Amino acid sequence: MLKAEFFAPVSDPSIDLIYAGQPDSLASVTSVYSINKGFPDIQNARVAIIGVPEHRGSVFNRNFKPATAAIREQLYRLKKHTGEGIKMIDLGDLLPGDNLSDTYFALAEIISELIRQSVIPVIIGGSQDLTMAQYKGYAGKGNLINIVAVDSRFDLGMPDEELQSNNWLGKIVMQQPNYLFNFSNLGYQTYFVGTSSVELMGKLFFDAYRVGEVRTKMEESEPVIRTADMLSFDLSAIRQSDAPGSSDPSPHGFTGEEACQLMMYAGMNDRLSSIGFYEYDLARDRDGQTAQLTAHMIWYFLEGLNNRKGDFPNKNLDNFLIYRIPDSAAGTEMVFLKHKLTGRWWMEVPRISESRGNFINLNHYLPCSGTDYRQACENEIPERFWQALQKL
Repeated sequence: MLKAEFFAPVSDPSIDLIYAGQPDSLASVTSVYSINKGFPDIQNARVAIIGVPEHRGSVFNRNFKPATAAIREQLYRLKKHTGEGIKMIDLGDLLPGDNLSDTYFALAEIISELIRQSVIPVIIGGSQDLTMAQYKGYAGKGNLINIVAVDSRFDLGMPDEELQSNNWLGKIVMQQPNYLFNFSNLGYQTYFVGTSSVELMGKLFFDAYRVGEVRTKMEESEPVIRTADMLSFDLSAIRQSDAPGSSDPSPHGFTGEEACQLMMYAGMNDRLSSIGFYEYDLARDRDGQTAQLTAHMIWYFLEGLNNRKGDFPNKNLDNFLIYRIPDSAAGTEMVFLKHKLTGRWWMEVPRISESRGNFINLNHYLPCSGTDYRQACENEIPERFWQALQKL
């Protein structure tokens, strides 16, 4: 049960001014926790904004200024979405615990409760070690989950280190019980990670895509994001000229437009149920540029969410065009599905399940692209298919 005493109300006076002066703003259709308006009703909400001003897990030894208000001010100035839109609430800022572990525990419990009620948490942090709490919010759901991270680094760290913002992925991999099925990285930069880390990702059967590879064919990142149950975005993955206010800025990375495109894909992903924006550093920002870009990214995520099509393959495949390649390089028939309305592609990956001593053939539908289908037609095994087959 979500309680108001876990949160600090939004106190930025500019929010009230936006309410009063811009009736078509995003603020006008959002129930924000404030002293005057009280704690918002979660019933029928689709999205919940959660500020988490927690940096004690940051690998950078410096004081971070409270920054969630800067992002909110830019977000709620944006125009509301067309059509019916979505019901959004803002729970305010999670009050930090006496210990960092208390904050992790509280955030995980809040995320778990929101997901249980089919509300998507949008976390504005905070250092990226909070991704561990985001992940723990899925504990007890009974399903393996997929994580996608937009990050210039892999954040694997060393096994004997305490949880920090630069090793959260390694801690998730080592977590027991473990309910991670797959991890995908978008935007890594080789000079930050090294060949040994890239090889380790391959041995773990994780997917990793260099920033140049993603930028060259942005549409190929859509199927990767479509696999995600949760997404973690390190703002340091955006180049410094577009996002100077990140904890570890670099001259290379995604542009602001590309970051927004990725967030549009994330919003359109029917299975994605939580998203976090981490590593914003107010002290390094210039004229609120990074806060404004983060707000735009959230806006595009909401735009994608507003346009979800529900095109995941199920028992009824009448809405799909089905393409079969009988003699594929994989040594088995390969089946591809293309949705008639959205044009999005899926591939069928066979898997074996044991039930009471009997082995049963099951179908696992994996998001893919038209490029994967064309590769299979040319007698090549798509990398996505090969990776999934080994995992299953």
